[in-house]
Amino acid sequence: MAQISIPQLKPGMLVKVHQRIKDITPKGEEKERIQIFEGLVIATRHGNEQGATFTVRKDAKGYGVEKIFPIHSPVIANIEIEKEHKVRRAKLHYVSTSAFNKKLKEKKA
Repeated sequence: MAQISIPQLKPGMLVKVHQRIKDITPKGEEKERIQIFEGLVIATRHGNEQGATFTVRKDAKGYGVEKIFPIHSPVIANIEIEKEHKVRRAKLHYVSTSAFNKKLKEKKA
């Protein structure tokens, strides 16, 4: 598996993470597919070193879903940056509370 170029991820970015999923068919054959997880980066940890991770949050059918991805994982096929929002915090865990229902402002390019 080839190394992908990892973009500089920051909290407040809306990203699409392409994740490789291995399925087993009823016949017992192993198939690989790509699943896209789109959401807001709410935290990054450890910069770009070996154990670095980033947390992505999305709302799916009224429920909040958070996934923590290791940056250097071979499971990640691609990371696309869709938008970038203007934020003033390093960790955006406040967006998960229902009391805080504020829209983030998009950063001008």
